[in-house]
Amino acid sequence: MLIRRGMFDCLLTILVMAAVLTGCGNNRSGEANPAPLPTVMIISTVQKTVPPSETKIVTPPIRSTPTPVGFGPLFDPNLDLQAGPIEVPLELLIPSLKVHAPVLGVGLINGNMMDAPTGPVDDPVWHAAYWYRGSGIPGESGTATIAGHVNDPLGVPEIFAKLKNLDPGDKIIIHYSTLNIDVLFIVDEVIVYTLEESSDPAVLAQIFGDGPITGIGPQPASDGGSHLTLITCAGYIVNGQFDHHTVVYATRSE
Repeated sequence: MLIRRGMFDCLLTILVMAAVLTGCGNNRSGEANPAPLPTVMIISTVQKTVPPSETKIVTPPIRSTPTPVGFGPLFDPNLDLQAGPIEVPLELLIPSLKVHAPVLGVGLINGNMMDAPTGPVDDPVWHAAYWYRGSGIPGESGTATIAGHVNDPLGVPEIFAKLKNLDPGDKIIIHYSTLNIDVLFIVDEVIVYTLEESSDPAVLAQIFGDGPITGIGPQPASDGGSHLTLITCAGYIVNGQFDHHTVVYATRSE
């Protein structure tokens, strides 16, 4: 559906490498492997006091596939994935959670980890969402992956703190600021994975799309649809990292 309208350590880091969970840092030095294969890890130094969220799983509703819309490149296609975060003309809106956040395009840091920008506690980067530049363009055929912090260095809840509260049928909107266009996605399911589960190749393919996990970059979806994945951390801190991930899967609506 298109609507025209006029601490210090990272709290969230997604590893992008060959199906193995390892330690994480935010060091930009080093080089990425030629064909990075996504997997997932989220860490934090802020202790959670709530138990892991319950998993909400439903059979995704059958929808007609929207007519493909080309939004064009969101950044210089020659930009390497090792480059730092860049501004992209996107905003993320989740009405039921009162989320309205700017989106940064992020790539990889050392160890083929998806970048999760951090800064001083008053840095606005904590309030942004992070679209992985190696995933699909939101609204086009394929899978676009967006991450966000669950809390800031002081433990104050951040934009994805209540991600687990989304329900099937809830709306997620990606706003293209330069085109003044909203692209509507409908939540299909919300799943809380353990770290072990989120390293499974089948789960990784669902989170990032088939292309990125085989090292060939974003590809059109096999069903022709446009899919959106939102991800953040969940559960307790074990050995310095959260032990679960909250993942929301959504599909573009007419």
